[in-house]
Amino acid sequence: MNSALALAALLTFTPAPTAPTAAPTPTVEWGTCAGMSGLDARQECATLQVPVDHAAPAGDTFSMAVSRIRTARTGLRRGVLLLIPGGPGSPGLSRPSTMVGRLPAEVLDRYDIIGFDPRGVGRSAPVTCGLADADTTLTKLKPYPAADGDISENVAWSHRLAEACARNGGPMLRHITTRNAARDIDAIRRALGEQKLSYWGVSYGTYAGAAYATMFPEHTDRVVLDSNDDPDPTKVARGWLANYAVGVEDRFPDFARFAAARAAEYGLGADPAEVRRTVLDLAARLDREPLPWPGANPARLDGNTLRETMLTAFYSDAGFPGLAALMKAALTRATLPAPTSPPPAALQNTAAVAGATMCNDVEWPASTVRHQRLVDRNRVDYPLTAGMPVNLGPCAFWPYRPAERPVRVTAKGPSNVLLVQNLRDPSTPHSGALKLRAAFGDRARMVSVDAGGHGSYLANGNACGDRTVTEFLVTGRRPAADTLCR
Repeated sequence: MNSALALAALLTFTPAPTAPTAAPTPTVEWGTCAGMSGLDARQECATLQVPVDHAAPAGDTFSMAVSRIRTARTGLRRGVLLLIPGGPGSPGLSRPSTMVGRLPAEVLDRYDIIGFDPRGVGRSAPVTCGLADADTTLTKLKPYPAADGDISENVAWSHRLAEACARNGGPMLRHITTRNAARDIDAIRRALGEQKLSYWGVSYGTYAGAAYATMFPEHTDRVVLDSNDDPDPTKVARGWLANYAVGVEDRFPDFARFAAARAAEYGLGADPAEVRRTVLDLAARLDREPLPWPGANPARLDGNTLRETMLTAFYSDAGFPGLAALMKAALTRATLPAPTSPPPAALQNTAAVAGATMCNDVEWPASTVRHQRLVDRNRVDYPLTAGMPVNLGPCAFWPYRPAERPVRVTAKGPSNVLLVQNLRDPSTPHSGALKLRAAFGDRARMVSVDAGGHGSYLANGNACGDRTVTEFLVTGRRPAADTLCR
């Protein structure tokens, strides 16, 4: 499946043209955002007709949901600022309402704020693979091995998911790729009548944004990429998954210091080293003796559920108290806090879109023996994630081969990209972001922020980082060289 010949082809690949044939410019008619609640009163919504297959623009289309809040002031307006959501599989239609209260006035004065649901997501022709509820637990969607490290159940689950997606995913599923995400973004640009596009991509949105900047460099204006994915075209999402091991280790000391400073409250340890021992011992105990956790899916707190809860909590310092409280309750056999979980329909949609994007972008190796060796080694090197980041998943058995090779990000294009990145990001670690910075070459500058968590601009209160990004969006000025914000 991943022969030396295929690997060599990937390594020597030159990006193809943006699309085989020109698609017609979609039209847009703005109106109310029917059926949505909690929005800013100024938000408008529309749908664009976009080709399902950009290689066949005269063929089937789907309705892409787009939103906007017109904030730019006459005489100051520069264009639009498109918000590219993460995931893959996260919706973005309500993000203008979410961000309009956080973006600085000088940014709002210059841009209308645009959001959208990517293809297959939310209100943009949503897809599902129709998985059984038991197959949508968070410790399956991230492939945690069994307590002893065995991956047999991961192999069986991966087969089930790939087969369910082939059976239930529909025609759209084959066309959910990052290249098509970039083409969809350009369809939004054309529908808005903008010659150039400024955008702010977060998490997976950084890779989609980097793909757009590579495929459509002449249509980019000011590009902000926040919490950045490693763009390695030989791995793509397989590399992102592997980076969880690094990211959690980078981030753990922040939580350990938090818990140690509150040892009397949580009882996890009086210093960071003791907190680490407590967490590893608790996860191992829960591997052997899970605790009932009514309302959770599954309804038990086992070691992998604790590990996944920890990873999620590391996305923001605001997650630390809840994680520490859960660990304290598990240690003392007290009543566990009420679990939180995304709605089942959202999990089904995210699982389908994430799987399609990851598997359609690039082929993955399928050897069970190889993956078992990787997991065994990773469990020793990165015990906090217990082998999950290098485990096998549904892409090993995906029913479709990639229609195109992955985007290779290069330095070709205008020097108009600003990367902003926390030093201790549990999901997209700084070491991976440096690889995107290197791929862009002189097209980019990078602002590293001495903070933890996933999401940097306007997310963690670092005045230096926020000021640098705001100045770039407002004036176009970037640091002369890569910068560290303490």
